Amino acid sequence: MTVLRSTLLFVLAAVLEIGGAWLVWQGVREHRGWAWAGAGVVALGAYGFVATLQQDANFGRILAAYGGVFVAGSLAWGMALDGYRPDRYDVAGALVCLAGVAVIMYAPRGN
Repeated sequence: MTVLRSTLLFVLAAVLEIGGAWLVWQGVREHRGWAWAGAGVVALGAYGFVATLQQDANFGRILAAYGGVFVAGSLAWGMALDGYRPDRYDVAGALVCLAGVAVIMYAPRGN
């Protein structure tokens, strides 16, 4: 259950951070207005709290592992909302990042 909870928190963090940044982008770069940008700022702020819900007490480990989720999530977000089509190197890189997440977060440790 711990791995499932951790994974769900990483997914929630990705939705908040990537979605928040996308909303700011839409508000500013795509001229959709300050309401979009403001919603993005709120989502980014909420993202800042999600990592604190992870059970591991090591900030560096959590943020390093989340980086891999962010990479894969960013590509998925681009595909879903912006019509981006990753090439095989994008996909390979994302898979390497997710493998890194698994090693960093879920490797057995003798703590």
